[in-house]
Amino acid sequence: MTAQQSTERTPDAAVPRTAASESLTDEELAAGFAGGDEQCLAAAYHRWGRLVYTLARRSLGDAAEAEDVTQLVFLAAWRGRAGFSPERGALAAWLVGITRRKIADALTARTRRADLVAAAGAVMSLTAHASAAPADTVLDRVLLRHELARLPAPQRRALSLAFYDDLTHTQIAQLTGWPLGTVKSHARRGLHRLGSRLREEAGTGGRRG
Repeated sequence: MTAQQSTERTPDAAVPRTAASESLTDEELAAGFAGGDEQCLAAAYHRWGRLVYTLARRSLGDAAEAEDVTQLVFLAAWRGRAGFSPERGALAAWLVGITRRKIADALTARTRRADLVAAAGAVMSLTAHASAAPADTVLDRVLLRHELARLPAPQRRALSLAFYDDLTHTQIAQLTGWPLGTVKSHARRGLHRLGSRLREEAGTGGRRG
């Protein structure tokens, strides 16, 4: 399966549909889910997975992120099923509540990644003027390369391909053979580490010892 095919896959393709799950009422399904019945988890995924996915897709505007959120919603719901009580409300409404929180988390993470990309990009843009740059600019360039070299190899490669070769996540996935989600994970973790190190250096003025 290619990265593009993966991002276009909707939740309905994730779990085989069974006749037993189709015959359950919402109340029976909710009761079984709360009781830890894994068949009811699969049934809930089939019944409301598309709803969760649609809400996430509309809010995030990205199919891959929406699919990730959908998976996270049902994982969180299953792990936290002890907190669900069928007597207090419908399972669908409870899932929608979890979906809204996961969407908010995804948007927050996206903003944080954008800030880190901007911070790293601002530093890297200084390299374009290296030949005429003052000493501090050269030091910034050396610092960035030093911090990139300290990252784990997959994170370093993902960031180098993104920054130096100007490749998108999808292009990086096609080049490396990594799943798109893996590329995003490496880039996100690498940016977090890089951003933290750059902020530390900015706070200390680059002084050592």
